[in-house]
Amino acid sequence: MRKIIYPLLSVSIAALLPALTGFAQTTKLHLGLTTAFSSTMVLDKGLSEDPRYTAKPTYNFAPAGFTAGADFGRGFGLQLESIFSRQGQTYEIIDVAEKVVGERRIELSYVHLPLLLRSFSTGPARTRFNFMFGPQLSLLTRGQEVYAQFQTGRLVLPEGQELPANATDYNAADRTYTSPVQETVILSTEANKAVEQFKKTDLQVAVGLGLDIDLGSNLYLSTQLRGNYGFVDVRNEDLINAIRTNTGRQFTDNMFGRRANVVAGVQVGLHWMFGGNRSSMGGTGGIPER
Repeated sequence: MRKIIYPLLSVSIAALLPALTGFAQTTKLHLGLTTAFSSTMVLDKGLSEDPRYTAKPTYNFAPAGFTAGADFGRGFGLQLESIFSRQGQTYEIIDVAEKVVGERRIELSYVHLPLLLRSFSTGPARTRFNFMFGPQLSLLTRGQEVYAQFQTGRLVLPEGQELPANATDYNAADRTYTSPVQETVILSTEANKAVEQFKKTDLQVAVGLGLDIDLGSNLYLSTQLRGNYGFVDVRNEDLINAIRTNTGRQFTDNMFGRRANVVAGVQVGLHWMFGGNRSSMGGTGGIPER
């Protein structure tokens, strides 16, 4: 058996060595800093169909992030990122006269960890197209949902929902009630009860399209249109069950609907390419085109 295995291993290694050598020569490592400005949304069918709420455009910064990547050969690579991001959604509270009387704010802070497949154009040009796609694990660092009504209003109660505890002057004919000025923290990561908390993690998919622009022999600027979509409801299962079954204090007047984080914006970064940018080395890292 050894007489067969050893020669096979020797032949296999000899055959792979040229490929491995070429792979090592064309691999380019890079590190960088990044920031982003995005439109952030929390899609919630329950809030979207509730006549008391309307979604308001919400914008947030992802103030700081780090990137590390490897470009393998011609036009393919991987990039790992760690980005602190503020996101969420504001829903305006609307009365029967269609006047804004308050806000329902969903405020979330995450550390995003995307692992992205990176595709880019090759050649000696100083500007190259890039495309990224991959999974993203998001770790929640802080979250809260606040109902803030700054003016007394006449609101419409959705079908099948119970009156809020502080509602007055209910009219069964048109299902309207008077809601007073108030501010209530509905959900919080700092709450003691599990039913009042968010999930600690979110699984998302990230996609980006943009340009890499060489600024020097090693430094390059990346610009991207970046989007994320979450597959996990940001609330924990105890809270979801409380809303679905109309149980648990402040959840009896909430319409049930699954939630998803959605982000779309612009991301910009500065990166250092070890060994020199491809434009400074003929576009292929010093390896001649075949």
